Amino acid sequence: MTGRPAGAPARTDPTRLALTLLLLGSTLGVMAGSVITPVLEVIRQDLDVSGTRAGLIITAHGLAIAVAGPFAGWLVDRRGVRVPLAVGLAVYGLAGGSGLVTDTYPALIAGRVVFGAGAAVVFTATTVALFNLYRGAARDRVMGMRSTFTSLGGVAWPLLSGAVGGISWHAPFGIYVIGLPMALAALVVLPRARPAARGRSGDGERGDGRRGDGVRALFRAGPALAGLYGLQLFGAVILYSVVVFLPQRLFEVGVSLPILVAVFTASIGGTASVLGLFYAAARRRLSYAALLRAAMAAWVAAFLVLGLAGSPLSLFPATVLLGVGHGIVFPTVTTMVGVSVPERLRGRAMALCGTATFVGQFLSPLAVGPLVDATAIPTAYLTVSAVTALLLAVLTLSRAYTRFAPAPADGEGEREGDEDAGRAGGDDASGSVAPDTPPVTGTGATGPARSR
Repeated sequence: MTGRPAGAPARTDPTRLALTLLLLGSTLGVMAGSVITPVLEVIRQDLDVSGTRAGLIITAHGLAIAVAGPFAGWLVDRRGVRVPLAVGLAVYGLAGGSGLVTDTYPALIAGRVVFGAGAAVVFTATTVALFNLYRGAARDRVMGMRSTFTSLGGVAWPLLSGAVGGISWHAPFGIYVIGLPMALAALVVLPRARPAARGRSGDGERGDGRRGDGVRALFRAGPALAGLYGLQLFGAVILYSVVVFLPQRLFEVGVSLPILVAVFTASIGGTASVLGLFYAAARRRLSYAALLRAAMAAWVAAFLVLGLAGSPLSLFPATVLLGVGHGIVFPTVTTMVGVSVPERLRGRAMALCGTATFVGQFLSPLAVGPLVDATAIPTAYLTVSAVTALLLAVLTLSRAYTRFAPAPADGEGEREGDEDAGRAGGDDASGSVAPDTPPVTGTGATGPARSR
């Protein structure tokens, strides 16, 4: 029997440190825009720019993430997670923090574009790392935790920004500098896992000689991906239709105090964060398709209430229902995308998930705004409810999702509704691989990867 020698320091579990780092890193995506929102009007007045140009300070990084996302995925697939994540965090911290010393609008926008490129790598690498480190029920649990951390970040980071924003509009940009110590931590605590093999020859070819790493290979490996990306984009569109137009709707029913408006919008993220804590338990009992149907049903009800309610109290349940839908969809779609493709394509698959999200955020006011202008906000929300109900019907009838199963090439032995795989993954306290050990990808690895 072996043990720790007397007097030796207690050993720190590096996988727990890695999980902490990755969950904190998962909040940086929502931090990207929310940190600037509380001081946006101050920036607009100080730099003397129009409202539209000021809005680009919020959206420029989103477009950069959407464009840089596929490259970030390719980089993670080729080089693994550890070094790309460290570089992405460093770019995130330096470019984001450049707002501390920036005094001109062009320089501010340039910094936001570079910042978005770093954020794209962070978004992709943190997601892929969680997938590669966990298996079975442990993965479901971690995806729920990720959803909770992300939602809580949407509440905590803006509050911190508002607290320091009274000093100067430059001060909130200093929050982004957290990326620098996180970059160093990534190099220390993340496993030195090798990227998954790309083919027998290692040149990106499949065993049959065909190219296996392109976009066509991605969708060939995961035929359900197009619909999943579409659902991710749709979810972002309808979420931001509430972010953009709910304050106006609340004003129409007599709510104008900013703190009360904040309560309504924060309830979305708060509800989603609570749902994340129970995601693993729900996943043990329900299929992916059932979870998606439940989420979309919550969306239908939420926008029905938003369209019909005429008082503040009757509007509040709608934001809670919206949070329920997003609290389910976010981890479910992420998990389905991750297990739809072999590990060698996972970086690109996850990157496109981020691209769909940020494109949806950008398109939201363009898609819903004209309907609001032509009719009214309640009518627009009722239309969103009807469209969502139609998509729910399509999802219910679609065999691609009712019979969804992970890609065999993933090599993780997970099957839709496989209780044994779930229990195997949940028996381990961490469900993770040991440092410096590549994740198990052999057939039949249903539980957490084994340590050396």
